[in-house]
Amino acid sequence: MTPAETLVAAAPPPANPVTLEATYDPAPSRWLWLVKWLLALPHYLVLAVLFVAFVVVTVIAWFAILITARYPRALFGFNVGVLRWSWRVSYYAYGTLGTDRYPPFSLAVVPDYPAHLDVAYPERLSRGLIFVKGWLLILPQWLLVSLLVGGSTSTGGVAALLTLYAGVALLFTGIYPRGMYDLNLGAHRWAARVVAYGALMTDVYPPFRLDQGEREPQ
Repeated sequence: MTPAETLVAAAPPPANPVTLEATYDPAPSRWLWLVKWLLALPHYLVLAVLFVAFVVVTVIAWFAILITARYPRALFGFNVGVLRWSWRVSYYAYGTLGTDRYPPFSLAVVPDYPAHLDVAYPERLSRGLIFVKGWLLILPQWLLVSLLVGGSTSTGGVAALLTLYAGVALLFTGIYPRGMYDLNLGAHRWAARVVAYGALMTDVYPPFRLDQGEREPQ
């Protein structure tokens, strides 16, 4: 085993298989957020198509898990990519207003972009849970996520109010309030965990916990 492989093997597992992180920029543009609805429009159109494919892939994965207890890796990678793309657009636009750097049109990891999302691939998944986790077990979480980020769209709820207040603060002060930023990230982190669980990508039930800040808890 190489030294790099030894370090990876020795690294502690993440607190949750869903990782959502970002890099805080205290002073994005004062005014750019006013036109981001237009700048992000091409992304919204592409994501509308991608999320239709996301649902289709999830249905296919349901049958694959039922038969093999495994989520086909290629399908898993696609759905993670859709969530990753969606988070970058949400972070740029009205989910957070966290950066002025335009998001790439890509499902892949972009290491130098200030917003990141990943889901650890599960080697095996419960066959029995697929019958209940996508609707019954996740229902209390969906209700909370709807309040936090407006459901799967990630453009409503508490996060939308925080984003609006942050935009007004940027307009008048040029500073993104750190408390609003940390709370906003916590709301989106909770939502990402719930979406991944409901989409059968993990058997780890999302904690009822608002983990705020740029980084995942260790």
